[in-house]
Amino acid sequence: MDKKIKTNLRLASVNDNSVKSSTGLKKAELSTSRLTDTDEVGDNNWIRRTHESLLNVLDLSRITSMPPDKARVQIREAATKLLDEANAPLAASTRQRVVKGVENEILGYGPLELLLEDPTISDILVNRYDDVYVERKGKLEKATTQFRDNQHLLNIINRIVSNVGRRIDESSPMVDARLHDGSRVNAIIPPLALDGPAMSIRRFIKDKLSTEDLINIGSMNDAMAEVLAAIVKSELNIVVSGGTGTGKTTILNILSSHIGRTERIITIEDSAELQLQQPHVVRLETRPQNIEGKGAISQRELVTNSLRMRPDRVIIGEVRGGEALDMLQAMNTGHDGSLATLHANTPRDAISRLENMVSMAGLKLPTSAMRSQIASAVDVILQLERMEDGKRRITSITEIQGMEGDVITMSEIFNFTRTGLDEQGNITGYFTATGVVPKFYEKLKQRGSDMSPSLFKPRTITRKAS
Repeated sequence: MDKKIKTNLRLASVNDNSVKSSTGLKKAELSTSRLTDTDEVGDNNWIRRTHESLLNVLDLSRITSMPPDKARVQIREAATKLLDEANAPLAASTRQRVVKGVENEILGYGPLELLLEDPTISDILVNRYDDVYVERKGKLEKATTQFRDNQHLLNIINRIVSNVGRRIDESSPMVDARLHDGSRVNAIIPPLALDGPAMSIRRFIKDKLSTEDLINIGSMNDAMAEVLAAIVKSELNIVVSGGTGTGKTTILNILSSHIGRTERIITIEDSAELQLQQPHVVRLETRPQNIEGKGAISQRELVTNSLRMRPDRVIIGEVRGGEALDMLQAMNTGHDGSLATLHANTPRDAISRLENMVSMAGLKLPTSAMRSQIASAVDVILQLERMEDGKRRITSITEIQGMEGDVITMSEIFNFTRTGLDEQGNITGYFTATGVVPKFYEKLKQRGSDMSPSLFKPRTITRKAS
C-alpha cells in the first residue's frame, strides 16, 4: 500500500449480538477518529484507536480471567472485526501487526513485546516514553519502538511489577522486578526520574551458554576452562567479580554446571535468574517491604536461614551488604564449594569490597580479623570485563594465598593480555597462564583431578580472543 495514502474512514460500532456472546463484547458506540497509515506511526495510531474501542466493548474482567491462549483468540477476533467494519485500508501484513499490537496492549507489555521477542537483544533501556535503546552484541543502538506518552509507559511498568507482587508509586518510586521469563527489570519514576518514567530490562538468556561456547567466542581458553571445572568439582569457594553487564550471572550458571547432580544446592537472589540443571535445588528470593513499610526479607536473612537447610552448596546471586559476613562464616564452617558474585573492577578491588560489606553487618571486627576471615574463606576470584568492542572476557583468575601481616596475598594464575585493535575496532590479545602453580593444585589432585601442571606454564599466545 502507498504510504502517502490517507484515510478518512471511521471505526464503526459493533452491533453483532453473536459476537457479544462468544467474546464478551457488549453493544457500544466506538470512538471515531481519522487515521493515517504512515509506517510505524500509522500502525501505532491504528493500534491505539482499536485498543481504545475494544476497551468500550470488551468485558475485560471476563477476558483476563480466561487462559492466555483463549483470551488472545477472543481479542484477535474482536480486533479483526473492528478493522473489517471500519474498512481499514491496511495491507494484510500491516493488519496482522495492528491486531498483534492490540493483543499486546491488553494482555502483554505493549510495545516491549516486539523487543522481548527478538533473541539478538540483551538489554532494553527506556530513557523516556519516546526514547528507547537496545543492546545487541555488546553495542547500544536506538530502537524505533516508542510508547504513546508517559502514562502509557507507566501503565506497562505497573503491569510488570504487579505481576510479581511489587508496587511503584510516589512513595516508593524505585522497584526491582522480573518478567515471566526471568528477565530482570528496574524501573524508576518521578519525582526521582525528572524526564518521566524510565526502565531497564536485562534479558534472560533462554539458550544457556556452555563452557565450549565461551571458548569459541573468545571469553576464555581451554586451559582456563579445565582449571575452572576442576575448581568447582573440588569444592573451592569462588567469587565472581565484575562490573555491570559483564556476564557474572552467565558465568555463575556455567560454573554451577560442574556441581554434582547428587548435591543439595540453595540459591539466594534478589531477582531469580540462575538456571541450574541439577535435580536437588532450592531457590530463594528476597522480598521488599510492603506498603506499610514492613515484611521485607533481606539476603542476609536468607543466607542465615539457608545454613539451616542442610545445603551442600550455597550460591548467592550478588553480595551487596551485610550478608557478606554470613557468607564468609558459612565458607569457613564446612560449606565448601560456595559461589557468589559482586561488583568490582579488579580482584584487589573485590577484596576491598568484601571488607566494606562485612563492616556493613554492624560488627566492629578488627581489620586483621576481617581480612583473615576473607583470606581463609575465599579460594579463587574470577574477574570479568566487558571491553570497548562489546565483548565479555575473563580477564583474570586469581588465587587467594593467605596473609602476610595485615595484607591478603594474591597470585594471578591466568590473565588476558591485550595486544591492540584490529581494523574493525575489535580488541586483539591472548589468554595465558602466568607461570604460577597455585596452592590449590595439590587439593585438586587429592580430589581426583588428573590435571597436568603444564597447564600453568606461560605461553606466548594460547588462543586469540576474537
